[in-house]
Amino acid sequence: MKVLVIGSGGREHAIVRQFKNSPSVTEVFVAPGNDGMKKDATCVAIDSLEFDILTAFVHENAIDLTFVGPEQPLAEGIVDYFEAQGLRIFGPTKAAAQIEGSKTFAKELMIKYNIPTAAYETFTDVNEAKDYIRKMGAPIVIKADGLASGKGVIVAMTLEEAIYSVEDMIGNQKFGESSSRVVIEEFLEGEEFSYMSFVHNGQIYPMVISQDHKRAYDGDRGPNTGGMGAYSPVPHLPESVIQQTYDSIVLPTVEAMATEGTPFSGILYAGVILTDDGPKVIEFNARFGDPETQVVLPRMTSDFGQFMTALLNGKPFELKWSNDAILGVVIASYGYPWQVKKGAILPDFSKFNKDIQVFHAGTKEVDGYFVGNGGRVILVTSKSSTLKQAEQQVYAALAEYNWEGFFYRTDIGWRAL
Repeated sequence: MKVLVIGSGGREHAIVRQFKNSPSVTEVFVAPGNDGMKKDATCVAIDSLEFDILTAFVHENAIDLTFVGPEQPLAEGIVDYFEAQGLRIFGPTKAAAQIEGSKTFAKELMIKYNIPTAAYETFTDVNEAKDYIRKMGAPIVIKADGLASGKGVIVAMTLEEAIYSVEDMIGNQKFGESSSRVVIEEFLEGEEFSYMSFVHNGQIYPMVISQDHKRAYDGDRGPNTGGMGAYSPVPHLPESVIQQTYDSIVLPTVEAMATEGTPFSGILYAGVILTDDGPKVIEFNARFGDPETQVVLPRMTSDFGQFMTALLNGKPFELKWSNDAILGVVIASYGYPWQVKKGAILPDFSKFNKDIQVFHAGTKEVDGYFVGNGGRVILVTSKSSTLKQAEQQVYAALAEYNWEGFFYRTDIGWRAL
C-alpha cells in the first residue's frame, strides 16, 4: 500500500510515522512535508492547495490512499477534487468541512439537533457586538467565524479585552475574511478534553481521549496558541464521561450531518468541556488536532494502513490501543504566537532514548543541523506505563539541552498530576 499525506506540520509528521510503522504500508510520501520528516517519508515539493499537481502525482505514482492533515485544503475542497477523479482520499468534503470552517454553521447545527454547547450570538457589526458584550459581561469568548490557524479564539476575562477583540477582528479584519463575522459565546467552566473519531459512511471509531494546553505559558497564562503540549490518557476523567460524550455529542453530530445532506467522512474532532451540566462542545474541527495527534496516534497498536483500508471499504475492524501514557511538550520559537523569531539553532537531540520521540513542525535543515522555521518548532514526547513517569522522562530529556532562542511550558499534564 502506498500512501500520500497532505501537510507539513507536527500533526502530519505523526500521521506519516504511523503509516511508516504499519506493515501493510510499503511507501509513504508527504506533500510538502518538512525537512524533519525526511527520515520517515519521501517529501514532495507540492503545496497542499495545488490540487491539480497533487492529483497528477497520485496518478503517476499509483498512490492507494491520500490522507489530508490540515484544515485549509479541506475547506477549499480537496476531497471533492480527488473524488471527482476517482481517487481514494480520506477527509470531509468541502460542504462537510464547514463544521470547522464556519463557527456559525457548527453552532446552528448543534442548536437544531440539541447537541450541548455554549449559548451564543453571531455578529458582523462591531457596535452591535460591543453592545452585546456589555450586556452579557465578562468573562466571555470571542471567535472568528472562519479559519484562523488556531489563533481565532479569545477568552476575554475583562470587558475591555472583549471589546478590543471584536474591534480587532471585525473592525481591523485581523484574520481577513475569516473574522468579518464573529461568534460570541458564554464562558464555560470545567475540564477540557479532546475527543477525536474516525468517521466514514456512518461508521464511528472513537480514539482514546487527550488533553491539550492552549495557553502559551506555565499556569495556563498568556495568549491562546495552537497548543503547547498534550497528553493521553486523561486519567482524572471517568469512563462514564467519555461514553456520555459519545452518546450526546459525537453520534448525534454524525447523524445530524447526514440528515443535513452533508455527511461527514474523516476525522471528527470534538473539543469538549465537562461542565456541571455534563459535557458540552467548545468547537468542532474537521481534522486531527495538533498537538493531540502526536500523543494519541502513537498509542494505536493496530496496523494503521489495514485499519484505513477496512474503514473505507466498510469492513468491521477491531481498533486496538496501548495502555501506555504519552506526554508531549511543544518547543516554540521566542515570540510565539505573535512575532516569531526564526533561525535559532536547535540542539542535536539524536541521542534521546527510544521512549522519546520528536515530531517536526516548523524546522528547516541548514548545513546538517535544524533551525527554527516557524512558531511551534518541534514536539517532544515520552511514553511510559504511567503519566507521571512520562512527564518525568520528557522533562529530564529536555533539561539535558540548551534551548536558547526557544521556550516551552514546564507544567504539561498538571491537571492530571
